Amino acid sequence: MKQSHQINQKAYKPAGGFIGHYQRLIKDVVIPYQYTVLCDEAEDTEKSHVIQNFINAGHALRGEDTGDGFYGWVFQDSDAAKWIEAAGYSLSIFPDKELEATVDAVIDLIAEAQDEDGYLDTYFTIKEREHRWQDLHEAHELYCAGHMMEAACAYYESTGKDKLLKVMQKNVAHIYHVFIEEGNAGYPGHPEVELALMKMYRLTKDPKCLELAKHFVDVRGVDADFYEKEAKRRDWTIWGNHFEDKEYGQFYAPVRKQKDAVGHAVRAVYLYTGMADVATETDDEALFEACRTLWNSITKKRMYVTGGIGSTVQGEAFTKDYDLPGDTAYAETCASIGLMFFASRMLEKETDRRYSDVMERALYNTVLAGMQLDGKRFFYVNPLEIVPGISGEAVTHKHDLTQRPKWYSCACCPPNVARTLSSIGKYAYGENEGTAFCHLFIDGEVSFENGLHIACETGYPYEFEISYRVLAGGKTLALRIPGWSRKNSLLLNGKSVSIPDGDGSWKADGRTLTLQKGYLYVPVQTGDALSLMLYDAPYYVYPNTKVPRLSGCVTVMRGPLVYCFEGKDNENDVLSLSLVEDGKITVRPYDKTLLGGTVVLEAEAVRTVTGNELYSMEQPKHLPCTAVAVPYYTWGNRGENQMRVWMPARGE
Repeated sequence: MKQSHQINQKAYKPAGGFIGHYQRLIKDVVIPYQYTVLCDEAEDTEKSHVIQNFINAGHALRGEDTGDGFYGWVFQDSDAAKWIEAAGYSLSIFPDKELEATVDAVIDLIAEAQDEDGYLDTYFTIKEREHRWQDLHEAHELYCAGHMMEAACAYYESTGKDKLLKVMQKNVAHIYHVFIEEGNAGYPGHPEVELALMKMYRLTKDPKCLELAKHFVDVRGVDADFYEKEAKRRDWTIWGNHFEDKEYGQFYAPVRKQKDAVGHAVRAVYLYTGMADVATETDDEALFEACRTLWNSITKKRMYVTGGIGSTVQGEAFTKDYDLPGDTAYAETCASIGLMFFASRMLEKETDRRYSDVMERALYNTVLAGMQLDGKRFFYVNPLEIVPGISGEAVTHKHDLTQRPKWYSCACCPPNVARTLSSIGKYAYGENEGTAFCHLFIDGEVSFENGLHIACETGYPYEFEISYRVLAGGKTLALRIPGWSRKNSLLLNGKSVSIPDGDGSWKADGRTLTLQKGYLYVPVQTGDALSLMLYDAPYYVYPNTKVPRLSGCVTVMRGPLVYCFEGKDNENDVLSLSLVEDGKITVRPYDKTLLGGTVVLEAEAVRTVTGNELYSMEQPKHLPCTAVAVPYYTWGNRGENQMRVWMPARGE
């Protein structure tokens, strides 16, 4: 049974602040730039051909010349879908007739590329129409369909326009016919359609969507040899039929029996999101317990301090417990976005800050680091250590780039960042009939379906007072108390209210307050003013000794922000620095001119000085110094230089 659900996209209106700045950046820079990429009009970027693929598919269906045919990855259609989704979400908070007209024109092309039976995929429509649904392992037909379903839902929710929604309802009917009515076996090679079908179900109430989502979850891994059998039935391939690694695609066992997060990290968390959604909607406790087990596997043993997941470039994958190398980390931007999706769905069933804390960690660190501060360049991979001359060059470190590229031929991450930041209100706020949940601290006004209307004002994540005004309604406001915040207090209509460390209930200002699983429940009514004050001091974070390479290391955080040390601020030499154990950390005043506006930390440190020999019997010198740290999400914005998150620690 659901405890809460995400708010409607149009229920949230930004009011500035840190995230509001990013949402405007998405509107003004990212969405227009990405459209030029889709149209092959952007200079010095990888060719996309996405829009032309839809045009050519329409020609193919009409028996016309397909021109230059299909170009790009087999999943190229999904780039258009994620762009439409981002644009739709943006339109809900920043109406823009010109952008809306552009999206409408793209949707017209997509509708013209849909086959009469509802099938929609430009790769097969243009190149291999006779091979539809014959390669579920590699062809990404269901993956592309899923992203287009998400786009249809977002655009309808934001604009009320249903042309793309009708296209995808027809597509759902086609998929239902193939896999349910005709009984064709199989499940998606790249999970995505499961979570998308649940979005379609919530919007349209079409039972076929729920049945399909449940079907794809339930049959996954039951026949772990399905893809091998599928490959033997055909004499063609897309990438080589690499079906031997059953963990890579999460089909090594039925989902209810999976215990560890394994394989391709993005595929994993997309699958887990769909599982959690289906489990909650159908009250499937066994399935939700499997989600809890997989959540714990990720967050307790296989997640970076930045909220990054996926330890290796080999398969963009999870590896083993505590294998979290910083200098060769993969930590794909999309994977952390998928982790946010997973957290959000777990929160709907179980209001617990262990989910929202991780959602916040992923957002403010890896997801934001995936985009340059000007919105024009993007990281696919998010390492925790960079050494120019090795990173991006040594064969073991080719994937860990020192600077963000403009675009990628496999461009999943840039539009994924855009759609996530544009829809952040849905992750920040949830509700049920009697309660409004504040999972993240995001400026703006929210009109909940239960009648509560609030305004949030804050300078978070650099300031730690979060103020709420109740503009209308009498319900309960549930405020997350982050696990990292050591000291917390509440001002309720100007009166100070202490917040205990453990769960419980108490009286304040004539009402009963409750703290449960990291959420403070406060009954409110029209005119109430609340201010939550969180811990604002920087703090050290220490790794588990089971993590190789990190023994004796430490990193610094302030609030939700992980900090890193760049050569730019440290005499172009981070590698010789060690932080003093439990040393003083000084917080510089907020600097609006630095890195888009940020707070710098200064930590007591020691610089080790050696000779020029590779190895020497001469004891190094250790000189006291100050190490300067900036938020991890800002790294790589001032040219190529060294960067480290985890630093050696030593006594004074």
